[in-house]
Amino acid sequence: MWVQPVSGAAPKKLRLQGLDAPELCQTGGPASREALRALVAQRVLKVRVKYTDDYGRGLAHIEADGQDIAAVMVRSGHAWSYRWRRSLGPYAAQEAQARKAKAGLFAQPAPEPPGDFRRRTGSCYVPDEQGRFKLK
Repeated sequence: MWVQPVSGAAPKKLRLQGLDAPELCQTGGPASREALRALVAQRVLKVRVKYTDDYGRGLAHIEADGQDIAAVMVRSGHAWSYRWRRSLGPYAAQEAQARKAKAGLFAQPAPEPPGDFRRRTGSCYVPDEQGRFKLK
């Protein structure tokens, strides 16, 4: 997501730390994007960037109106808790709630985690004639 600092500095490209959302060309991807947009649009956000990923995006903990945005996204079934090795991730409890409630992605009988989807299909983006990227 792109975030505009209140100071007027250049917008920053950030990634929510601790979750894995579906790709835009994956089932649930557009709904996930809209859910995130509804949570953060036109709000002043509290952003804490902890790391930078391999693509130069800040990995951030983001709050709006005191709510942890990643926790809300996972609890509402619009993302998975990000798994690492044997860990179920920081939002495992919220994912369990979403699965139990069959919320969002978890209403499907076997939702495909984004990492599995990317390994199976590759990127959702392909270069156009000018070298810019567009959705497949």
